[in-house]
Amino acid sequence: MAEAERIIGTPDIPDAAGAGPEKSGAPAQDAGARTPGADATEAPRGRRRMGALIAVAAIAYALDLASKLLVVAKLEHHAPIQIIGDWLRLEAIRNAGAAFGFGQAFTVIFTVIAAAVIVVIARLARRLYSLPWAIALGLLLGGALGNLTDRIFRSPGVFKGAVVDFIAPKGFAVFNLADSAIVCGGILIVLLSFRGLDPDGTVHKD
Repeated sequence: MAEAERIIGTPDIPDAAGAGPEKSGAPAQDAGARTPGADATEAPRGRRRMGALIAVAAIAYALDLASKLLVVAKLEHHAPIQIIGDWLRLEAIRNAGAAFGFGQAFTVIFTVIAAAVIVVIARLARRLYSLPWAIALGLLLGGALGNLTDRIFRSPGVFKGAVVDFIAPKGFAVFNLADSAIVCGGILIVLLSFRGLDPDGTVHKD
């Protein structure tokens, strides 16, 4: 009997021994298989900030357009208005150059650059998850649209139009609200880049 029990029980021993490692190895293999998949499908944090970008751009554009219409109607061909003595005044001028009156001989080139900036911002908006970046790009977009509107629709002609400037600090170039929006947006982008914050909301440290 002992010999028969030994013969009958012998095949069960390797099966039992092999079953243990096989069971213990299976979860480890599954866990390892899930990890790359989880990393590959990880989505950016938060939600897209397209609405914030459009809202900021619309506000900047509307303020710039309204201020220029008011300046042309009420201030052009009139004496400057003193706001803070000689330090700040409102004076309507027509600027064929870039922001703050630079490069007046290259109006068409600046028009093309403004259009290119708008296209680049539109492409970045598809992966925009950062609210600070949305604000910065919205300021750039609103300012670029404001000055581009002048260059298209104002005299002396399409793509050669002179931009309306009216904010005149003492000892500084005359500018408008679109210029201010562009400068503020650019400064904010530089600060965000130094902090390592990307438009998609991720933070990197070099």
